[in-house]
This record gives sequence, C-alpha cells and structure tokens, in this order.
Amino acid sequence: MTTYIHELPPWPAFHWRDDAIAARLVDVRYQQGRLIGRMEGLGFPLRTEAVLQTLTEEVLKSSEIEGEILDRAQVRSSLARRLGVDIGALAPADRHVEGIVEMTLDATQKFADPLTAERLFDWRAALFPTGRSGMSRIVVGVWRNDEKGPMQVVSGPIGRERVHYQAPVAKILNREMQAFLKWFNGKSAIDPVLKAALAHLWFVTIHPFDDGNGRIARAIADMALARSEQSAQRFYSMSAQIRLERKAYYDILEQTQKGDLDVTAWLIWFLDCLNRAFAGAEQALASVLRKARFWETHAGAAFNDRQRAMIALLFDGFFGKLTTSKWAALAKCSQDSALRDIDDLVKRGLLVREPGGGRSTSYALVGA
Repeated sequence: MTTYIHELPPWPAFHWRDDAIAARLVDVRYQQGRLIGRMEGLGFPLRTEAVLQTLTEEVLKSSEIEGEILDRAQVRSSLARRLGVDIGALAPADRHVEGIVEMTLDATQKFADPLTAERLFDWRAALFPTGRSGMSRIVVGVWRNDEKGPMQVVSGPIGRERVHYQAPVAKILNREMQAFLKWFNGKSAIDPVLKAALAHLWFVTIHPFDDGNGRIARAIADMALARSEQSAQRFYSMSAQIRLERKAYYDILEQTQKGDLDVTAWLIWFLDCLNRAFAGAEQALASVLRKARFWETHAGAAFNDRQRAMIALLFDGFFGKLTTSKWAALAKCSQDSALRDIDDLVKRGLLVREPGGGRSTSYALVGA
C-alpha cells in the first residue's frame, strides 16, 4: 500500500540538500534580476504591454494545464480592462474568463496582502462562477469533504483507473490549512523563490478543494514569486513553461508525493523550470523588445499620430497584408493621406514594398 508524504510523522517538515540546489538558486536569482532589470528599462508604455502579454499567457496556460482552453481575445480584453490598458476595442469576456483573470490579478497585484482561507474561498468561487465544475455542483466557502470517497488524482478508463495520489482526509483539512497559511504568511529564513516552490507543493499536496487545486497552487506560487521580487509587474509566466513540460510536472509531483520529505528533486525541477521560463519570456516578449529597439533607434525622428499608431499595430502582429486601403480604414483617414504616410516611411527605409504591384501593392515594416 502506497504511503504519501502527508502521512509521514514529520509532515510537513520538508528538507533538502543545499549543495544540490545552491548553484541553481544563484543562477535563478541572477536571471530573474536580469530579466526584470531589462524589462523595467523599457519605459512605462512598453513595460505595461509586456505585463499584459505575460499575464495573458499565465491565465491561458494555467488553464491549459488542466485541459481547459480559453479564448485569448477575451482573456486579453479582461486583463486590459482591469489594468487600465488601452488596446482599442475590447472583446466581451464571459463570467468564467473574468473569474480566472480576477484570481490571477488578486494573487499578483496584491501579493503583499496576507493569504487567508477567505481569500482562497474567493479565488475558488471566481474559478467556478456558475457554481459547477462540469456536471458537479460546487460548494464554495468550505474545504472539500469525503462524502463521495477519498480525494484521489486518477487517470485511465473507468474500472482500470490508476491512482497517482490520494490527499489527506477531509476531517483534518482545517488544521492542515491553518498550518500552511501561518507558514506562508510568516517570516522565514528560506529564500523567497524556494518558498514559492514549497508553497506550490505543500498546497497541492493538501488538495483542500474538490476542483481547482492546481490553478490555485500555481497562483499561490506566482504570489510568492511576486513577493520575491517585491513587484506586481509580471514579465515571465511559470505556467506557460509548466504547460510545455506538463508530463514532467505531473511526474515530479507524483514522485515527490510518494517519496519521503526530502524534496530536493522537486526543488531542482522547479528552479530549472523557472529558469527556462525566464528564457521563454525573452522569446515571448520579442515583439515588445523589437518595438523598444525601433523607437530607441528612431527616437529623434518625426512621425505623425497615424504613423505612430500604424507602426505599433504592425509590431503587435498585424493580420494579413498592409495596403493603402487598410491603412486608410484603420487610421480613419483618406486614401491620399494614407499614401502620403506610407510613401514617407518607404523613403525613410522603414517600410518596404512587398512583391506585387498595382492595386495589390502591400507593405511590411522593416525589422518587425
């Protein structure tokens, strides 16, 4: 019969080998500071855009880990509305998207506030605004119970299920969560990044809810990472990297939860995944960085408002081919004004004519 770490007498006295994680932690802290320093040097508008893009990925990918696909436009619009970012016309978002966005922002924007049972209940209610998870009714404001049997993480067809993990019994959840919250909110000699890793593992091991534990565990880890940086601005998405490594993520959780209280392997995986998230952020925010370099290079150049707006649109991923007609429609100007704007940028070497001609002439931004 399998024994889980929460059943071991010293629980939750986690321990690890400092010699195995020391170099990794130093590297993570260096890369973390380097990325944040680089992004903070962009200037407010581009930095805000980077935060919006990062949070959009965080919301989308944390849900994808659980097999749920959200609408990107709805997520981006909901975030932009709450962050006060002007992205033009906002796509309406359904209640489910709004709830996940609310939880994510509460965790990252209010990272310094205490994490309480009531706050976790609010997060879970936000995840399930209809009061249902699939066909099952969700009871908010309480920890799970064992009316339908023990809480298990299983896979496989009915009758041949494989049990990956079994959580603590419901009757001890209040005590378990009080201990967790006291530790999370208290002062600790542990490096804040390690605390994020331990918080993620500890919460998902307790598994206090019938559903939503994974997404809430990742929100708690993001909250702890924001505390490690003392900043509400997010420039990387841990969930986006976990989504890429989903199998490894579940494998290391299962291995750790079926092991002893030496969590060195989990910390190594978390730190390495976080480092890869930093590297992934560089790629994900490439358009933001290219835009920053463009405006730095042309800081002294004169552009009219239409040109500035259209250049920004081209960097943001303009769909289709840019023609004079599209320029006129998007910039709300005449065809003649659009042609003058475009010809000016072509002469300056900022726009280039694409193959083709006549009425089908299209243009591309150089270096975008």
